[in-house]
Amino acid sequence: MAVFKEITHVIYDMDGLLLDTEPLYTQVTEKIVARYGKTFDWSLKAQMIGKKSIDASRLLVKELELPMSAEVYLEECENKLKELFPLTQPLPGAWEITAHLNKHGIAQAVGTSSCHDMFLLKTANHREWFEMFDCVVTADTPDVEHGKPAPDIFLSACNKLGADPEKCLVFEDSPYGMEAALSANMSIVAVPDANMDKSIYRDSHQILDSLNDFKPELWGMPPF
Repeated sequence: MAVFKEITHVIYDMDGLLLDTEPLYTQVTEKIVARYGKTFDWSLKAQMIGKKSIDASRLLVKELELPMSAEVYLEECENKLKELFPLTQPLPGAWEITAHLNKHGIAQAVGTSSCHDMFLLKTANHREWFEMFDCVVTADTPDVEHGKPAPDIFLSACNKLGADPEKCLVFEDSPYGMEAALSANMSIVAVPDANMDKSIYRDSHQILDSLNDFKPELWGMPPF
C-alpha cells in the first residue's frame, strides 16, 4: 500500500475543520451588512476564511464599502457571536479521528486563527475533547507574529510538540491555512467546505470531502 509520508505529529485548524463555526460567522455577517443594503456571498467569504479576525474584517469593510471601521465591525460581530459560539458542534469525523490518534499515542495540536478568548467560547462545551490535544496555538499566542498564510501558527505548534516539520501533517479547510502549512514545510490534507472551489487546493497533498474519509494508514499511522 502506497503511503504519502510517515507522520509523527498532527496539527488541526479549528473553525470549519473541527468545529462547525462557519455558518455562525455567515449568519451574523449577513445580518450586519444587510443593514447597509449589502450582500455577503461565498466569493467574498472564500477570501476571508482562515485570516485573522481583524484582517478578515478589513477585507470585508473594504470590499463592501461599509460605513464603519474594521474595528467597529469586528466588535459588533464578536459580540453577537459570543452568544452563539457555545452552541458550536463538531464537524463529521472530527471527534473520531482525534480520539483514534490520541488512543494510539499520536501527538496532536490545534493551530487556530481565533484568539484565545474566542477559542475558549467555541470549545466551552467540548473541554474534555480538547484536553486530548497536547497543545493549542491561537492567533494571540506570544510567538505568533503573523497570521495565516504565514507559517507562524503551525511552526509554533510544531515547536511546542517538539516535532520535525517534515513529519507533521496539517488538516485545513482554508486556502490560507494550506499556504501556511506548505510554508512551514509540512504535509497538508485539505477538507474544504462544499461551497469552495477545490481547484484552489491543488497544492495540497490530499483533498477530502470530510474527515470521515481520512485513512490514517496512508500516512503511516494506525488504521481505524
